[in-house]
Amino acid sequence: MNGNLWQASCAETVPGVSLTGDHAADLVVIGGGFTGCAAALEAAQAGASVIVLEAERVGHGGSGRNVGLVNAGLWLPPDRVEQALGQGPGARLNAALAGAPEQVFGLIGRHGIACEAAQAGTLHCAHARRGFADLRERHRQQLARQAPVTLLDPAEACARLGSGRIHGALHDARAGTVQPMGYVRGLARAAAGLGARIVEGAAVAAIRRDGTGWQVDFAGGRVRAGALLLATNAYHRGAEGADLPPMTPVHFFQLATEPLPPAVADTILPRGEGAWDTGLVMTSYRKDAAGRVILGAMGKPDAMGLHAGWARRALARLFPQAAGAELAYFWSGRIGMSGDKIPKILRLGPGALAVFGYSGRGIAPGTVLGQAAAKALLEGDETGLPLAPVVRHGESGTALRGLYYETGARLLHGLGARF
Repeated sequence: MNGNLWQASCAETVPGVSLTGDHAADLVVIGGGFTGCAAALEAAQAGASVIVLEAERVGHGGSGRNVGLVNAGLWLPPDRVEQALGQGPGARLNAALAGAPEQVFGLIGRHGIACEAAQAGTLHCAHARRGFADLRERHRQQLARQAPVTLLDPAEACARLGSGRIHGALHDARAGTVQPMGYVRGLARAAAGLGARIVEGAAVAAIRRDGTGWQVDFAGGRVRAGALLLATNAYHRGAEGADLPPMTPVHFFQLATEPLPPAVADTILPRGEGAWDTGLVMTSYRKDAAGRVILGAMGKPDAMGLHAGWARRALARLFPQAAGAELAYFWSGRIGMSGDKIPKILRLGPGALAVFGYSGRGIAPGTVLGQAAAKALLEGDETGLPLAPVVRHGESGTALRGLYYETGARLLHGLGARF
């Protein structure tokens, strides 16, 4: 079985540079994912000098392993966000993320990013009858905010998915899908075209305050910059002066079929939406431009055999028209899950921020928060941030919560209790 489909099918390349010795910039970004590359593009468009340091390659982390759903909002329904943050701050974050898909697809169009972009909406599917009650409440909350969402009854939902195995769905017309590796590398390519220097293979060893700016030591060189953005999320590596609080360790894997015959592929998600379900151990399902069906779920890759067996059974039950299709790709990634499922902006010091904790919603929030963070750092004004920075953040019991999710995933996939 092959590895990461997104790596294999990506049409975008990054014009990276090699840096050694000492260099200066207005903004140094650590991490070449959605947040870091969106920040670099925003800064470069404003005429700032930018250096992005990526320890591996752009898209190596969660951004290149993402499902590719460009959703509006967070996993939490909007009322819960406002309860957690307070009505005013919660409403501000909800409003920013409601418009996030439009921001993503706007960038794709303006910069000609080759990422199989399709703004056909998404389907949040009820995996059981009790899941439909949750969708009904989410529908009510979104309608109160004038969101273009539609609650689909079981018959219509099954027709839109191309399966008889769900109990209704919530369609969000703002959302859509992308080839995530293409999107993140397209952001990097666009930023480089405006003068940003993208440095791959640049593992950071130390970060320290240096007079009125920041000094970042990396493999082979050093950058001094007036502002710093740490955008490593679930793939953060320890470096002197750059500690992030622990997050719940959650893994998510995906398997993709070979391209299906058009007569079969056209019956699955015929309108081009991406989909995921209401299960606690969530399952996602979508197609790519070549007609491959892609199933995703929580679980560590060291249990590949168990997960692949589950995927074959799930594919046959959920989409019997594709039963027996060969599974050609298997890949996985880590999710930066915060305890309250709300992203965090952490103030590292004067002119330095870290953004993390998307809890599986990296594309649209990462884009919005990355661009907003770059603007705030360069202008010295945080009032435009969708989320107020905090001076400290800590969580307890992260390892236990991670074990809870992993145990649930293995039990579900071992017993075949879904579909």
